[in-house]
Amino acid sequence: MDVSGGFEKVKIFIDSAKLDEIEQVYSAGIVDGVTTNPSLIKKAVDEMKRNGEEITIDEYLRRILLTARGTPVSLEVTEYEYEKMVDQGKKLFKMFNPVANNVYIKIPIDTVFDEDDERRFDGLKTIRSLSKAGIPVNCTLIFTPEQALMAAKAGAKIVSPFAGRIDDYIRTINKIPFKKPDYFPADGWKSKGDEILADNGVVSGIDLVRQIVRIFRTYGIKTEVLAASIRNARQAREAALAGADIATLPFYVIKELLMHYKTQEGMKRFMDDVVPEYAGLTLPKTEMYATKKS
Repeated sequence: MDVSGGFEKVKIFIDSAKLDEIEQVYSAGIVDGVTTNPSLIKKAVDEMKRNGEEITIDEYLRRILLTARGTPVSLEVTEYEYEKMVDQGKKLFKMFNPVANNVYIKIPIDTVFDEDDERRFDGLKTIRSLSKAGIPVNCTLIFTPEQALMAAKAGAKIVSPFAGRIDDYIRTINKIPFKKPDYFPADGWKSKGDEILADNGVVSGIDLVRQIVRIFRTYGIKTEVLAASIRNARQAREAALAGADIATLPFYVIKELLMHYKTQEGMKRFMDDVVPEYAGLTLPKTEMYATKKS
């Protein structure tokens, strides 16, 4: 499969509501956006209040937006009916986009709770209405390539397939024990009978990302594919190899991207081999003065 262009476009978002985590990765210059949700924001604000800081959710959101200035921040709606989602999406955008001009509104692809619900198209209608109003939408809770295609056709700027949750689902329905950070093979999990386990033709979360990328590249769809629910560094790497435009990563996974045993071993050896004369080298006073003056 040709996914040319994926590497040059790949971005990293941080999936977090903790301001200190967001500030750390932005200070390092390694992230290109933020995804979060209302429950995580409330939890972060409550923790700050317990630590003695007086702050509201409104103020907290503004601090996140300012920290992420110049990059997208996705704010999620809490409503699930068309008119209410549109109203809330417009309200959030009007309130917070002026802070740093970087707000995206997160809308679920499908907001119903059972198959017979008449509101089947409310998510798509909301995406279309907000997009027509000039509000960029990140369509969330994507679990199939066809959901991603429908969201893109409705006008979403970003679609978010939940890679880790698909892996969890495949393991759960097949009664395979696992822990959340466990690696799931990108090419699928083989059963005892050597059969690749799948959810309607999707063999892993990374395969879901890969299929969406292939459809979008085949038909020239400009909507960005954001690999969400990433559980470990290897899965983040595989999302990039699959051609994802964006991977949104929790703080612990972003830290994990930097880690390797041999790097740590090399640092220990480096420190053991430090030459005091070399470490103590300084510029002559005349050159130090010239450097400060310039």
